Amino acid sequence: MEPQLIAFYGGLALFFAMHFFTAFRSRTEQGVAHRLGRGPYMGLYSLLSLVGLIAMIWGFSEMRPWMPVWSPEQFPWTRHIAMTLMLPAILLIVAAYVPTGYIKKAVGHPMLTAVTLWALAHLVANGDLGSVILFGSFLVFAIVDRIVVSNRGDRGAASANPNILGDLIAVAVGGALYAALIYYLHPILFGVPVIITG
Repeated sequence: MEPQLIAFYGGLALFFAMHFFTAFRSRTEQGVAHRLGRGPYMGLYSLLSLVGLIAMIWGFSEMRPWMPVWSPEQFPWTRHIAMTLMLPAILLIVAAYVPTGYIKKAVGHPMLTAVTLWALAHLVANGDLGSVILFGSFLVFAIVDRIVVSNRGDRGAASANPNILGDLIAVAVGGALYAALIYYLHPILFGVPVIITG
């Protein structure tokens, strides 16, 4: 097996193993956090997650072009669906880190919802095997994690106090970031243009 493919699958396994380990909040996870201390535990969790993320991104990029599963070129409207889904996804990512009120109250878990929309958008727009595995994994994780937090009664930020200024900041920053990604950053960062001309 190619080292790029090993890095891709290994990175996926490591990244989601760390996230599922903390998502279920088992006694094992709590015991490890208690023995290491919360600070060192979170540092180790972040480090291993970052290593997994870098490995999966590198492996995914180095294995392109992946085997096609279906051809998005046959369905050009899928690109418009993806662009539409990405707008609320980016707004919610920003809202997750801004002291908003109405947005968080309406969504409850803005980051999980953003990951769900982001994964759906990229599954719709990409028909290769690597994209199906990568974005499909994130979609499954987001759905399972949402079920887990709901079952334990975690309403996330649904009880957030109304903060219209924070909501406006999230919309403004998220909208600007969306425009920057669509017209400039996406081809630079990921090598794939969003707007196709000609």
